[in-house]
Amino acid sequence: MIESFTDEYFMKKALEEAALAYQEDEVPIGAVVVMGNTIIGRGHNQIERLNDVTAHAEILAITAASAYLGSKYLKECKIYVTLEPCVMCAYAIQSAQLPEMIFAADDPKEGYRQFIPSVVHAQMLVKSGILAEKSSGLILEFFNNKRKRK
Repeated sequence: MIESFTDEYFMKKALEEAALAYQEDEVPIGAVVVMGNTIIGRGHNQIERLNDVTAHAEILAITAASAYLGSKYLKECKIYVTLEPCVMCAYAIQSAQLPEMIFAADDPKEGYRQFIPSVVHAQMLVKSGILAEKSSGLILEFFNNKRKRK
């Protein structure tokens, strides 16, 4: 059976990226940039690996998609992220002119909506809650395991 290209399908792909981050002992957040039904950019947190505070999943996925298209603007794309973006990432998404952002779980501590909800354009379509429990569960498991190791 062929799975249709739904928001859930692409969020599962972002969760696969988050799982890679988890395996690398990074906070498990993943992102994919989609054009039509094709993933053109992937990313997962690599902050520790690259020793770079800007190496968030969204930034890396946007960079990959921009390289793929040869354009800094991603006007025909959507981004799927496993956790509500921080202000930096929300601004990068806005600056890349992505018309749609879909994220799984809310981030009540660091999410952009807690600080500057207007950082994204009012006309950007923002959806949340798709596979939120899976995303939140992965993050909770990661931090619970970190605490156990200390």
